[in-house]
Amino acid sequence: MARQAFLIGEHRIGPGSRATVNLELPGLYTNDPVSMPVHVLHGRGDGPVLFVSAAVHGDEINGVEIIRRLLRMPQMKRLRGTLLAVPIVNVFGFHNRSRYLPDRRDLNRSFPGNEGGSMAGRLAHIFTTEIIARSDVGIDLHTAAIHRDNLPQIRADINDPILEPLARTFSAPVLLHSAAPFGSLRGTAAAHGVSVMVYEAGEALRFEELSIQIGVRGTLNVLRRLQMLPPSKRKPSRPSAVLRSSSWQRAPQSGILRAQSRLGDMVGKGEVLGIVADPNGDSEMPIEAPFDGVVIGRTNLPLVFEGEALFHVGRTRQTSLLEQHLDALNDGSNIAPPEVIEEPPIV
Repeated sequence: MARQAFLIGEHRIGPGSRATVNLELPGLYTNDPVSMPVHVLHGRGDGPVLFVSAAVHGDEINGVEIIRRLLRMPQMKRLRGTLLAVPIVNVFGFHNRSRYLPDRRDLNRSFPGNEGGSMAGRLAHIFTTEIIARSDVGIDLHTAAIHRDNLPQIRADINDPILEPLARTFSAPVLLHSAAPFGSLRGTAAAHGVSVMVYEAGEALRFEELSIQIGVRGTLNVLRRLQMLPPSKRKPSRPSAVLRSSSWQRAPQSGILRAQSRLGDMVGKGEVLGIVADPNGDSEMPIEAPFDGVVIGRTNLPLVFEGEALFHVGRTRQTSLLEQHLDALNDGSNIAPPEVIEEPPIV
């Protein structure tokens, strides 16, 4: 039986074709139209439907570059199944260099949305019905929030038998087992039977070349694991170190933070991660690691309020594997350059 065309919106994409479909969104108050571009690559051969999304938070731009590089790869001509690439989900936030939508809502807490709801709800509804409902698996690309930085990591429910091997295959330095937050894209996808992992790396409004390279390589790894692309002749990527839990350490008082731990630092229980002092130096309070682990996220701002999240520490027993990853990150050997069109790295 001949392979069927892929249907999205009012468009039909034939086997062996690629097209860009613009999903209509609420317009601007200037009467200008707004749309969400979706790149559809519909392979000649049968296979699963994978979506890759970025900029659900409009200021998280590493994923936009990951998708751009992915779409330029010549091996996409050999794709089986269907790839839905959505580089800018929150178009409004992206235009405003903002995490949020114009209605001040967080899109990633607004799923599954509502056709007649708020702006965030309508946008979430469009993505749910047009992308999630047509997919089997997804990769949602994120960075840390503004003024924070994340070690490259996958977040996924590793109790999901479909997702667990795919999340490990991505081969980010760490794989954090975590439940999907209420109202998130990932949680709504799970309710639809669609297994989604989140890739977190870098900081908002900044390109970080290493995070981008890991994201490109990881997405290719997943495509190959799903047999949507032929196997690679390269040496397999190093497996991720699994973190079963994590904890944010918060400021014990308002003041000025003197950080002592970097992203990727291995820390012991009780080790001082930083000091929060009042501007006059009369009161200094340490922030200590709650357990043996690794710093997977941290603030970049030294001016902090009491209760503000400062250091994200992940717990793992795979210290040897994690140290291999971190050593490779430091010397750049973690990244086997994927088969891409040569272009200068972003600096």
